[in-house]
Amino acid sequence: MTKLNILVCVKHVPDATADRRFEEDNTVDRVGVDGLLSELDEYAVEQALQLKEKADAPDDVTVIALTVGPDKAVDAVRKALQMGADQGVHVTDDAIAGSDYLGTSLVLAKAVEKVGESLGDGRVDLVMCGMASTDAAGSVVPAMLAERLDLPQVTLASVIETQGDQVRIKRDGDTATEVIGATMPLVMSVTDQSGEARYPSFKGIMAAKKKPLETYSLADLGLGADDVGLSVAYSEVTETTERPPRTAGEIVKDEDGSGATALTEFLASKKFI
Repeated sequence: MTKLNILVCVKHVPDATADRRFEEDNTVDRVGVDGLLSELDEYAVEQALQLKEKADAPDDVTVIALTVGPDKAVDAVRKALQMGADQGVHVTDDAIAGSDYLGTSLVLAKAVEKVGESLGDGRVDLVMCGMASTDAAGSVVPAMLAERLDLPQVTLASVIETQGDQVRIKRDGDTATEVIGATMPLVMSVTDQSGEARYPSFKGIMAAKKKPLETYSLADLGLGADDVGLSVAYSEVTETTERPPRTAGEIVKDEDGSGATALTEFLASKKFI
């Protein structure tokens, strides 16, 4: 394989330290809160960049970052470009809001196909994802994406090796470690055990400003408003409740030897034991 095109799916998620909230329709507010590139997707970006750096001809490897979301979601792509990705793609359309996993995977699949058509050799060889997103943690989009693209999948990789169009990963389970091989093109997800993600350097931040960044709408992907969004989602959040304010803890002083009994009674009342 003379050229290698790697596309990394990245997600812009609400900052866990910010005041996260829901919209009136019980969907996550992704516009009115601070957001950032999902930490778990940073590992996928890092592994893609390492594959490029380890290649015999790094200039023949193109790393493309793809995100789906509102205007602010482009910041996830920009972070990937600052880390070292070569190109970026942002799919944004008001009709996407409220999409579930099925809708999101459909948009991603159409975007991957669109990117493949725009490349000189006509295809994406490797689609990479994080093991899950830090806001939903469903961990199902990579498999759904592989199904829609009709590609093999190798998921939850902690170690990645490539030789030509051959890929071998190590997957660590609770009781065993598996070694899985496949031939590109394929879809891969990587875990947070694959290696720490790099911080963007000042040079990388400045270089990112000049890298190509495409924006697609649903129409550009051949999709309509009735294909995605909250109205056609297979899952629905029926009710949300604000997190209750934190209350002061209870301090048990073991001055008369009754502390152990009090602690046991407390744990039992909370059904911890």
